[in-house]
Amino acid sequence: MSSPIARQNRTRSQALQQRAERFFPGGVNSPVRAFKAVGGAPPFVESAQGAWLTDADGNRSIDYFGSWGPMILGHAFPPVVEAIERAARASASFGASTAAEADLAELVTQCFPAIEKLRFVSSGTEATMSAIRLARAATGRKIVVKFEGCYHGHSDGLLVKAGSGVATFGIPGSAGVPEEIAGLTLALPYNDLDAVEAAFAAHPGAIAAVILEPIVGNAGCIAPAPATAGRPGYLAGLRAITTREGALLIADEVMSGFRVALGGALELYGIDADLVTLGKIVGGGLPVGVFGGKLRFMDMLAPLGPVYQAGTLSGNPLAMAAGIATVGYLQEHRAEVYPKLEATAKAVAEGVAAEAARAGVPLTLNRVGSMWTWFFTRGPVTDYGQAALSDTAAFGRFHRAMLDQGVWLPPSQFEAAFLGTAHGEEEVAATIAAAQTAFQAVVAG
Repeated sequence: MSSPIARQNRTRSQALQQRAERFFPGGVNSPVRAFKAVGGAPPFVESAQGAWLTDADGNRSIDYFGSWGPMILGHAFPPVVEAIERAARASASFGASTAAEADLAELVTQCFPAIEKLRFVSSGTEATMSAIRLARAATGRKIVVKFEGCYHGHSDGLLVKAGSGVATFGIPGSAGVPEEIAGLTLALPYNDLDAVEAAFAAHPGAIAAVILEPIVGNAGCIAPAPATAGRPGYLAGLRAITTREGALLIADEVMSGFRVALGGALELYGIDADLVTLGKIVGGGLPVGVFGGKLRFMDMLAPLGPVYQAGTLSGNPLAMAAGIATVGYLQEHRAEVYPKLEATAKAVAEGVAAEAARAGVPLTLNRVGSMWTWFFTRGPVTDYGQAALSDTAAFGRFHRAMLDQGVWLPPSQFEAAFLGTAHGEEEVAATIAAAQTAFQAVVAG
């Protein structure tokens, strides 16, 4: 018998959803916001401060998706807000170069030694799409290797067995992607070096690049396999294979960059890459993306070389200002930021997992730093195939019960959770208490 759960009133949010459905497919501008995978009425957010979201009905919720990762310093972090305000007073966009672009680029390259030069774009999708184009030009090859459950944006060639919303809705790929384009992408199981070796053997001299999330976040959080006796770790193995075969290694750190360490997964695991992509955390949550890497590749871009890429809003002044404030703060305070993130994430992730064990709910916790996933399966979960065994119906019941108690988790079993420096003991205690009640709802069915 489950304990009664206080239901949030979402009358105004429901009315806003009905209005939105007149204008947007499914009433949303990004599919997972529709809550189809978890059920219930999606709240409409009116404001956020620190670790908390406030919806249109006045409900306050602890935020564990953080605008899908970038709110590492919390919502409306004063130095970021002030930087945006100052920049906006000078105009939101020029379509011309500004000094702030190089200011932020210098900070990024200091954190990521693999990035010797870079380009700012407006999204992670643009960043990965451009990196793939550059890799093909640099190698004169066409085929790209990606991994099942890794999401690299919604460009055509990367939607093959992608994670994120594609996994959430159970779609194997996407309609509208020609077979000729999809056929140039090989989707392999993550954490399987033998599969990568077999792919290169089957396509000698034809693979331009291997692109991956070094820490998967879009099939839920999945860490790269460590080294074992006589066998390298997964990331080191990929670096060795691509170097031997003359293919580029592209590290998509849109989620993990600046989050698991100041230099992302590349710093955490001590790995180099030829190209790196970063996302909106670089802009303090504003629309921005980065692709960068070795000079010999980046100098192939126009106007220096034959690879074309452009964007009117690339390096826009608002995103640059927010990025300088965010990355600058992380650099200056790294000694306190990252231990705090580790301790807080460990406390909440393991605390909730302990409540699941007490309730007898099968659950596997995967966590790297301040990103994690509670998989509703006995585990282990080391690739997308194992993640897909999760009980998504049970996750949906858990998600609804947590939200009704003011804890807002990512509305998909296949999305990583995040927290920021604004989360503290109060939020951790409230989350664990909510989970104790929520697991009773899961058991009750």
